[in-house]
Amino acid sequence: MRAPQRFAIVFAILVSSAAFGQNTRIVIPAGTPEDKELNAIAAETDSGKQLEAYQDFINKYSDNKAAVAYAEWQLSQAYLGAKDNAKALEWGDKALQTFPNDLDIVVSDTNVAMAMKNDAKTVEYAVKGAAIYHSILQQPKPADVSTGDWSNRTTQDQFSVKPDYEFLENAAYNAIVTEQNPNQRMSFIEQYTPAFPKSRFEAQVAQIAMYTLQQLNQPQRLQAYGEKALAANPDSIPTLLLMAGSYAGEPKTASRAAEYAEKVLKLTGADPGDTTMKSYAGIAHTALGRADLNRDRIANAVTELKTAVVQLQGDPPDQQVALYFLGYASAKENRKADSIAALQKAAAINGPYQALAKEMLAKVEAAGKK
Repeated sequence: MRAPQRFAIVFAILVSSAAFGQNTRIVIPAGTPEDKELNAIAAETDSGKQLEAYQDFINKYSDNKAAVAYAEWQLSQAYLGAKDNAKALEWGDKALQTFPNDLDIVVSDTNVAMAMKNDAKTVEYAVKGAAIYHSILQQPKPADVSTGDWSNRTTQDQFSVKPDYEFLENAAYNAIVTEQNPNQRMSFIEQYTPAFPKSRFEAQVAQIAMYTLQQLNQPQRLQAYGEKALAANPDSIPTLLLMAGSYAGEPKTASRAAEYAEKVLKLTGADPGDTTMKSYAGIAHTALGRADLNRDRIANAVTELKTAVVQLQGDPPDQQVALYFLGYASAKENRKADSIAALQKAAAINGPYQALAKEMLAKVEAAGKK
């Protein structure tokens, strides 16, 4: 994270914060009374006097929004240094209310929230900062600037603050990971996903979302989350797999599951050499097999699930799922030996389908006995 600067002047273009909420820097011209007083306050070595001086400054220059926001920001940092995190958050919020589109203040406030272990505030600030970052490319082009020059300028502006964006992305992700309440965790994920499309943590967040919604037993919420995520990033393989797995379990949504799984197979390629892509393809074949089961295409299901088992050899938990459904599909085809073989392998793996595999294995073995 970049530390806030003490400056006499910032050479920058102050863009109206009303337009798209783009990153708006605080500008205090050199040599002005505000600049001179801020320099004097910054040089004060007595922390108590410094805090008092900043508050007097805010009252004195209440009509100068930029100067007030800067002083509020510095108060937040001073209180953070003094380990008074509650006051740091209070003044940080005031600075952000005064100057709502300054990414430096957002990053600073996120740091305060993290120091307080306040995950809700961390996510709130991170999402706001991400919106500011994305809006940089959406600024309206001035009439006297060519399209190419404006595109280059805004791209460079966005690139210059990418470290801040990545800091916020990481902070919000950590809040998701550490949150113990599944409802709150899912709320964080629902805010995070559209704010950070194509995130570095995309696969992990999708997995956490699936686990969380399984905890909550809310398949409709899972599907709503997934559809919104795909609207923001249509080629997200983890989200496509999440949705394929969710839709595969019901006959009425099996066709949609197949559609998403087939798209994953197109994205991974016919013969994925990469280990991760191979695992993704295997999970897609599992979803296709489950979808075929729910469409009474048993022979197709067996073929898809056999492929899944082979491709998931290096991923036992996901292979267990494929083995379980392969055992079920083989039993539906009256291929008892094949069913038992698949279910025995599934039952030997420590995972969520272990108990189910053992239960089905007992039923298949008992079938036909007097």
